Amino acid sequence: MHNPGNATPDRFPAEERFEGGAQYIAGRLTRGTSGRTHAVVDPASGEEVLRYELAGTADVDRAVAAAREAFPGWAGATPGERSDALHRFAAVLADRAEDFARAESLQCGKPLKLSREFDVPGTIDNTAFFAGAARLLQGQSAGEYSGDHTSYIRREPIGVVGSIAPWNYPLQMAAWKILPAIAAGNTIVLKPAELTPLTSLLFAQAATDAGIPDGVINIVTGTGSKAGEHLVGHPDVAMTSFTGSTAVGRRVAEIATATVKRLHLELGGKAPFVVFDDADLEAAVHGAVAGALINSGQDCTAATRAYVQRPLYDAFVERTAALMETIRLGDPFAPGTDLGPLISHVQRDRVAGFVDRARAYARVVTGGQAPGGQLAKGAYYRPTLITGAAQDSEVVQSEIFGPVLVVLPFDTDDDGIALANDTPYGLAASAWSRDVYRANRATREIKAGCVWVNDHIPIISEMPHGGYKSSGCGKDMSAYSFEEYTQIKHVMFDNTAVAAKDWHRTVFGDR
Repeated sequence: MHNPGNATPDRFPAEERFEGGAQYIAGRLTRGTSGRTHAVVDPASGEEVLRYELAGTADVDRAVAAAREAFPGWAGATPGERSDALHRFAAVLADRAEDFARAESLQCGKPLKLSREFDVPGTIDNTAFFAGAARLLQGQSAGEYSGDHTSYIRREPIGVVGSIAPWNYPLQMAAWKILPAIAAGNTIVLKPAELTPLTSLLFAQAATDAGIPDGVINIVTGTGSKAGEHLVGHPDVAMTSFTGSTAVGRRVAEIATATVKRLHLELGGKAPFVVFDDADLEAAVHGAVAGALINSGQDCTAATRAYVQRPLYDAFVERTAALMETIRLGDPFAPGTDLGPLISHVQRDRVAGFVDRARAYARVVTGGQAPGGQLAKGAYYRPTLITGAAQDSEVVQSEIFGPVLVVLPFDTDDDGIALANDTPYGLAASAWSRDVYRANRATREIKAGCVWVNDHIPIISEMPHGGYKSSGCGKDMSAYSFEEYTQIKHVMFDNTAVAAKDWHRTVFGDR
């Protein structure tokens, strides 16, 4: 359905706001020195909104040096001091929420209601959470575990973190990388996707305005092959955190392990949506459409594979297709828009390729094409429902990253869970049932980092996000993320004051 509504003319003044450049190093905007430029393009119109100089390796070196210089002071601050700074940071973000929402919608094509109601408030809440969590860097209680010694655990920051964030949720992913790192006392250099640097830069500026010292947060905007690989391999970077595709994650791991860095990877997904025959059908249909189409399906936890037990299968397909057909594609800034464009025409064509190839072996129930008319200039693609695909087919096994849902039937509960686990990925999943025992079994046996019951997609700051298998390792958000961003040190004190200890006889002397 096409209902573009009336677009708001007051978008985000990107050229004015980033006149100083698209690199943020030691508390100020600067221009990249690679000798190459790149354009941020509004995917809803195809129009260029900012052209900037890309970062080169020298810019990465300067950013890492700034982070390294800032590290002793920031790591030496008390947890309370870091907490106070993060509370001020959250307040600045809240004051600038509309700016962030408009910038995010402009560079990504997200409907403004998604940016306003999901991306921005989620990021503010995440900042407030880590402001509190900064005071709770706990270890195991002190105790006399050997009898003659007192042991305790120290959590210490690692050093300079080099992180790479993706283009699908630029603001939230920047926050997920930056916040636990700095709450734990590290400093950071973040490379956002070159397609979507605007909100990462605004985020770093807000941190400076909140009083977080220069050099604690640095942004380098460059290509993955140049700036990204140089950052990951930099000898002064102690840890790498990467969110993106599994294929690129393997390359990041290869570079990082060559210098024995701490590594955190949040990679691809192909989330199963398992509907048992006692499920609330209307709830499952609404959950599937929302879970498949959020952010135009450009979400690694999006519902992509719906497995529906046969008694509900036909009704589920019929009602899901009907609900998809009511989705309003349009200008992201128009109040009536439900679904915006994909991030680029390249991504739109990639999604269309998956669907077009699937026509040879499956049925496209609804969608399966780009809209015409007023939306033809943008990277739009209609919500698409596919049935009749085999479990080993491309659309079932590969991450499409677009508004495409594939529905397959299953017979027994064993079959449904086995099918859900039958991909290389394991980031997220959902199970739909009114039976608590059935649902609990699904949460135990589905191999994924998050399993929702009777819902799909919601995330909260207090709970971790991260996957199994080829979906990566480590956790974002929550206090569990400190496992990634801190070193664990065991400290042991002798309590005996005895010079010649009994165990010394294993080296010299007799009992």
